[in-house]
Amino acid sequence: MAGLDDVLADIGTWVGENLLLDTVQIVLPGAGEPDLNPATGQLEYPADTVLYEGAGAVQPVSGPPVMSVIDANLPWPKATRSAYRLFTPLSAPVPPKDAIVTVTAVHDGGDSELLGRSWTCADQGRAGTAQAVRSTQLDQQRSPA
Repeated sequence: MAGLDDVLADIGTWVGENLLLDTVQIVLPGAGEPDLNPATGQLEYPADTVLYEGAGAVQPVSGPPVMSVIDANLPWPKATRSAYRLFTPLSAPVPPKDAIVTVTAVHDGGDSELLGRSWTCADQGRAGTAQAVRSTQLDQQRSPA
């Protein structure tokens, strides 16, 4: 499949040069219970693990980007989640479910509204036999009200 591999490599290069213009960070939150630091009296939470920081893009999913979901923490059923998709080069690791994605820098002329937002990986990143770029489904986290 040398011909297909060459075409996918060319597409991946084009996507990298024209779509993956921002810097994204993928972090796996620290797992486990916090420990009490007797010297400070403060709880210390397990450290997060940075899985990837580099070229990427966060785009809203085509079609209606907002889906209504039930949230057990709210007294009303109309909570929303906004569906997005993360694109990274194939050299980036496959993000696991529940990893946190942030945009740490936008390109000149890019949308600075992406800064300060975060997304949760809705599922493990996609992997396939014929890909030019990695794609991961995201749910935008709610901003504090």
